[in-house]
Order: sequence, then structure tokens, then C-alpha cells
Amino acid sequence: MSVDYKFFAQVNKAFDKAAEYTNFDKGLLAQMKICNDVLHVTFPLEKDDGSIEVIEGWRVEHSHHKLPAKGGIRYAMTVNEDETMALAALMTYKCAVVNVPFGGAKGGIRIDKSKYSKSEIERITRRYTYELIRKNFIGPGSDVPAPDYGTGEVEMAWIMDTYRQLNPELNAEGCVTGKPISQGGIRGRKEATGRGVYFGIAEACQNKQDMEMLGLESGIEGKTFVVQGLGNVGYHAAKYMSEAGARLVGVAELEGSIYDENGIDLEKLVEYRKDKGTIIGFDGTRELEGRYQVLEAECDILIPAALENQLNESNAHNIKAKIIGEAANGPTTSEAHEILKKRGALIIPDNYLNAGGVTVSYFEWLKNLSHVRFGRLGKRFEETSYRKILNVIENISDRKFTDEEMGYLAQGAGEYELVDSGLAETMINSYNEINELRKKHDVDLRTAAFINSIEKVGRIYESMGIFP
Repeated sequence: MSVDYKFFAQVNKAFDKAAEYTNFDKGLLAQMKICNDVLHVTFPLEKDDGSIEVIEGWRVEHSHHKLPAKGGIRYAMTVNEDETMALAALMTYKCAVVNVPFGGAKGGIRIDKSKYSKSEIERITRRYTYELIRKNFIGPGSDVPAPDYGTGEVEMAWIMDTYRQLNPELNAEGCVTGKPISQGGIRGRKEATGRGVYFGIAEACQNKQDMEMLGLESGIEGKTFVVQGLGNVGYHAAKYMSEAGARLVGVAELEGSIYDENGIDLEKLVEYRKDKGTIIGFDGTRELEGRYQVLEAECDILIPAALENQLNESNAHNIKAKIIGEAANGPTTSEAHEILKKRGALIIPDNYLNAGGVTVSYFEWLKNLSHVRFGRLGKRFEETSYRKILNVIENISDRKFTDEEMGYLAQGAGEYELVDSGLAETMINSYNEINELRKKHDVDLRTAAFINSIEKVGRIYESMGIFP
């Protein structure tokens, strides 16, 4: 990464480009771009050996046009103020694109998680949460964190527990999402971002006209794809792509990259890496030079699912994929975006494509505030109704259903089914919204997504009469 690379400036550059297609006052646009609140914290950690280390973290609330603010917490050595501000801004625009009523936020702690014990990570997480509580940067009605790179269910459970101890209120569970099911989480949240990536790419591939312009057949089946990063997002995106009939041909991870035009078995690869600690040498695949080389490999779809700035001016000219599905936040620099766009690639942007996580986080937050599991009130009623219909069909025809068929056909929607349906509805409708804007203004999808966001957020600011 170039030392002068500024992520927040890249986001604002894309914002400014889209703002030219709107009619909002320049002052209002300036207000929309800035981060409302930036918190920088430092605190001591007593390590297991008794030594003291100073830990540094951030929490940024980009916009308060809707509350609560929403955004993940990442643990990585790349975390800094500029990155956190950029990711918070992207969250604002992302939530607006998929019609989720949150403002954007983001947080992070600058640590290499692999160098700390589980007990040390717990102490870091709880102390960070305490700092957020002290500064009013967390709460079910103000700011709701979620998992991100380097964090997961365990850290979210520690955050909730810490918050609830200091704020024993009725809706305390709603202070954070991405929690374990047993502690107020929701079924489908873990795979939500990757599942949303799949829904978005699949919907793009259904557009026959767009696929013809790329020289591809419509539909996802038979298309080849490469994924960079087999973390939670990359793995689930690859899983659902493969199940839909696409062929995984390349994978990049920290230890390097592999390629096989005949296809890579994802589940076997994951087991191999768990056993060997590397993807290199898997099942006759060809190792490519360097861990970034696979980005330039032959494929129809490239899914960068790691960190920002992975597609840049140094490699964009060599990228052969016709569709770029941005599963990560900010994987493509503005310079690389222009290079890929001129080559005719369809770039499905991060400020839409990886919104599956925040969409299902919204469902989890609603569940926490309502204190009832989705499907609990209606599932049995639906099953009874379906059985009545099937019984009528049996009575007026010679068709008799087996117990197995009856059980399958009469099944009511439980929590996972409702969450998955809501996620699919959100991603499909949102893609068609931005694709219509893309064609209306003759712009790319990223600019269309920003136009969509600016219009929605701007109308809220205008309706307030004054800036909040």
C-alpha cells in the first residue's frame, strides 16, 4: 500500500463524483461527507506475564441522520483513524442503499490478534467496551457495533455482557449484533455478508442485457470465479456460488495463492488448510507466484474478500475478470476502478454488495427490541394452513402425499428461512434500484449506489429543516 494512500479521501472522491448528479446544496453535501464524531482511545492491558502494554483503538460515528449508528469493530494492525472514518462513511451509504434505517459507524483496535491469548483478547474487548460506554459510543438507541475483520461472536458476547453489567436495561441485548444465538443472536447472521454477496452477484448475472455486453451467458451456473480471502465472508460467498453451479478456480490467502481451471473443491480445501495450515499444495492445484497473483488469473468473476486497496493501479491492467464482486470494504482504489471500467468490467461495489451483514444485523436488532424470535408466532399457524390446503388437494384429486412430502410442503417459515428471505429481498431489490440509476445517468454501479445513498440521506437532512 502506498504511504500516501488515504482511504477516507477515496470514499469522498467517489461521493463527489456521484454528488454531481444530484441537486443538493453544497453545504448540505459537505455535512453529509464529514464524520460527526471521532473517538480515539488508549488504555493499558496487563498481559498474562504481568507486563503492561498500551492498546490503541477508535470508534467513529459518521452520520446521525438515522439512529442508532451501526458498524463493525475490527482487530487488525491496519486499523487507524483514516481507515475507521472511511469505513464509517461507507456504512452510512451502504445502509441507505439497502434501506436499513441506521447511520454509519465503525470501530477498531490496532492489534495483531494472533499475538494475544484468549484471556488477553477478552480483557482488551471489555476495556474497549467500557471506554465506549463512558463516551456514549454504544447503546441500542445510539451506536450498535457488530463483528468485522478479526472479530466474531465471542467478542460480541463479551461486549454485550460488559454493557449489560453497567446498563441493566430491558433492551441491553440490542447494544451489539452478531452475538451467539444463545445470547440474543439471530440465525443466519454469521453467513449473512457472504450470502448477500452471492445474492448480489447472482442478480447481476440474471440481467441478460448486461451479461451480453460482457460476452457472458445470463445466470450464474457455469461461470468461473476467484476468491481472495477465505475468512467468514469469502468462504460463505464461495460456498453459495459453488452450490449455485459456479466453478471456483482460484483462491488467495495469507500464505499464497492457488489456481486450477478444472475447479477447486471448497470444503476439501478448507479441511486441507485446517490440517496443513496452508492452501499451498492442495489436490494438484498450481501455486502462483505471490499471494496477489491469482487476482490476475483467468476467470469470469473476481471476489476480493480481504482488505482494502487490493485492486490498485499496479495490478488493475492485468485483471482479466469481467465481473468484480467487492465483498471486502474498499478493495478497489479509484484509479483501479477507472482502469477496470475502461476495460469494460462490471464492478459490483462494496457499498452495496457486502451489505448483507448489516441487513441481517438490522433483523437481529429488531429481534432484540421486540424480545421475540422471528417465526415463533406464525410458524405453526402456517404449517396448519398449508396442511389444510394439501388435504383439499388430496380430496379433489387422486394424488396422495407421503408423510415426507407433506412435512416438506407444509413446512412453515422459521427464523432462518425468514432471515434468508428478507436478505434476498433486500439484495435483489437494491441491486435493481442502483442498476436503474446506472442506466439512467450512464454511470457505473458504484456511482449509481452513491447517487442512491445521497438522494436518500439528503432528503432526510432537507426534511429536518436544519442540520442535526
